[in-house]
Amino acid sequence: QVQLVESGGGLVQAGGSLRLSCAASGRTFRAYALGWFRQAPGKEREFVAAITWGGGNTYYEDTVKGRFTISRDAAKNAVYIQMNSLEPEDTAVYYCAAAIRYGVTLTTEGVYAYWGQGTHVTVSS
Repeated sequence: QVQLVESGGGLVQAGGSLRLSCAASGRTFRAYALGWFRQAPGKEREFVAAITWGGGNTYYEDTVKGRFTISRDAAKNAVYIQMNSLEPEDTAVYYCAAAIRYGVTLTTEGVYAYWGQGTHVTVSS
């Protein structure tokens, strides 16, 4: 089992920055990757970014490339996402998720076995 707890959400003006954290506990050393997804009001949940736990390979959704940076701290069992140049369109609930199976396509929601409760991010214009 893997438990995930997100933090760091809040209200920020457009152009501002936020750093979200995801604290992982349990069998984290067996996780293949951790990812961030988001769900805006009235929309489906979508992939934002992912990082492999061992190699640190990163993947980003096109609209966040160059603005968001995902990173991990294996010693703290934590994953972070630094979000810069935030736009109102980034307003959403952000979820941390863990993928267990190796070699899966990390942009696909279905490959993630464990999910956090989410943290709200609101970007005002």
